[in-house]
Amino acid sequence: MRKMTSAGANKLLRKLREDRDFWTRKEDERQIYIAAADEAPVIPEYDYEETARKIAEIDDEILRIKHAINQANVSHTISVKGREMTIDTVLVRMAQLSGRKAVLGIMRSRQPKSRVNDYMSVRKAAPEYQYINYDLETVNSEYEKVDSEIMEMQIELDRYNQTVMFDVDM
Repeated sequence: MRKMTSAGANKLLRKLREDRDFWTRKEDERQIYIAAADEAPVIPEYDYEETARKIAEIDDEILRIKHAINQANVSHTISVKGREMTIDTVLVRMAQLSGRKAVLGIMRSRQPKSRVNDYMSVRKAAPEYQYINYDLETVNSEYEKVDSEIMEMQIELDRYNQTVMFDVDM
């Protein structure tokens, strides 16, 4: 067993993915070679069993680390606006709020009234206008509220990721 934080575990995962990419690139480059019929072949150094073993070892280590992170995410809680939430719940909620923030961002950037310009408007005598069907101040207020909630969750999540230790079977 090894103790680590979520931030440390994610750094280790990044390194393991780089190592895995190295071995898979090496395998891709060396599993075949081309030789001219009238030349001695230059055969790249490649050992299938060693490569497969290294990739499997890395995959197993990634699996154990991700499992430990998932276990920690469902068992540890943080307080957001006085409400205790598991880490996995916070992550889901942040994704939901980010989606909502994107919609609100589009809505708040619209003008209350704007001219519709399309290729058919050339034939029409009167210009057409597009109007928003909501209160712009309400949308701006909601955007700020959602943004603030995401920021608060992120701060608490960052604190958790840097400080809370959990066991990883290594």
